[in-house]
Order: sequence, then C-alpha cells, then structure tokens
Amino acid sequence: MNEAATQDEIKRATGNRALGSTTARWFGTAAIAAIGMTLGGYLLGDGLLRAKEAERSVTVRGLAERNVTADLATWTISYSASSENLSEAQAKVRRDTEAIEAFFKDLGFPEDALQPTGANVSSRTNRGITSYTVRQRLALRSDDIERAQKAVARQFDLVGRGVFLEEGSGMSYTFTGLNGIKPEMVAEATRDARASAQQFAEDSGAGVGAIKDATQGYFSIEARDGDGGGWGVSDSPYKKVRVVTTVNFSLN
Repeated sequence: MNEAATQDEIKRATGNRALGSTTARWFGTAAIAAIGMTLGGYLLGDGLLRAKEAERSVTVRGLAERNVTADLATWTISYSASSENLSEAQAKVRRDTEAIEAFFKDLGFPEDALQPTGANVSSRTNRGITSYTVRQRLALRSDDIERAQKAVARQFDLVGRGVFLEEGSGMSYTFTGLNGIKPEMVAEATRDARASAQQFAEDSGAGVGAIKDATQGYFSIEARDGDGGGWGVSDSPYKKVRVVTTVNFSLN
C-alpha cells in the first residue's frame, strides 16, 4: 500500500510538472505574440505617420526673365533680274551684286561680312517667247549690331540703286550667349518658386522644406517688345529670355 501510494504521488507530481511546463510555454508564446503585435502596431503607425508626412508637399512654378541685346546679325538679301536674253539677265545681276557690295562697304562692313549663298536660273515660255530669271542670294553676318541696324534703316538705298529686293530679304538678330546666363536664370526661377511656396505654406500654417523634385522648362528668346520680324517688318535686336521651372517642395 505504501509503495502504491508513493507511485501515485510520483505520477501526480510528474503530471503537475508537465502541466506547468505546458502552461508556461503557452504564456511565453502569448507574451511574445503580444509584444510582436504591439511592436508591429507601433512600426505600422510610425510608418503611416512618416508616409503622411512625406505626402505633405506643394508644387509651384517659378519664372525668370531677362532683357538682353542680340550679339549676331544676319541678313539674307535675295534679288533677281529677268530678260528674254539670258546674258542680259546675268549682267544685270552682276551689276546688282556690285551695288550691294558697295552699299555695305560704304557702311563700313569688312569684305568678308558679305558672302554669296546661292544662285539659280529659271525660264518661262509664253506665246513662243522665252524669258529668263536669274536670282542671287547674299548673306551678311556681323556682330556689329549697331552698324547692322543702320544698314536696315538704309535698305531702300539699294532700291534707289536699281536693286530689286525679293520677299524674304530681312535682317534677323540672334542672342548667342544663352549658356552663359542659364545657371543664374534657373537659380532665379527656383527662388521665385520658393517664394510662391512660402506664401502657400504660410496660408496653410506650414513651413517650406527641401526640394523633392524639379523640372526645368524650355528657354524662350523673343523680341522684347513683341515684334518678331517677318516680311515688311524689321526684327528687333532687343530680346527677352524667359524660363519657367516647376518645383515640388516638401512642407514641414
């Protein structure tokens, strides 16, 4: 009897220890799961908060404009002569060429400023009579803008010398120094964009942070006074350079 009781007690003790071990493992697993859920919830909440903060931004445009003066003048002069005799038409074009060269020489342009750029001959027959038209093109290229303007102002002197100027004979002014002012203008446009973002941020109770991304627009060069030239209209050497940038700022 005593030996049987002892064995029963041993079994009960062993079972209690096994039950206690199982219970401990269960509570341990539950505790780890609870900690994991708490930590996961914190990280998820913190991540959502950071994501929400990352979405706080404003996209604005900045403008920069600068008045410049052209540094290159080009003038393509087209003229022609017609005759039923090809030799006569050619001779007239040669005389016109000499008159044009003398015109620019009198204005003080160097000889190499004026270069031939093309010539062609066409014929037309009407009622058995053939007439010939000889066309010639000369191009003036100069960085002396003031002298070029004087030439344009006196272009009808060529007409007075018997030169028939065809449509398309006009002076064009070009600004070639764009690369030299690009960095400053981009910086100016960015500052203008930040000023706009600052105004928006103040109205919404926020502050302007760093640039998240930005896009530079195209640079445009147009006549300052809106006169772009064309047939019968003289181009202007006074230009306006313009660029617009799109900037996305973060908000604090």
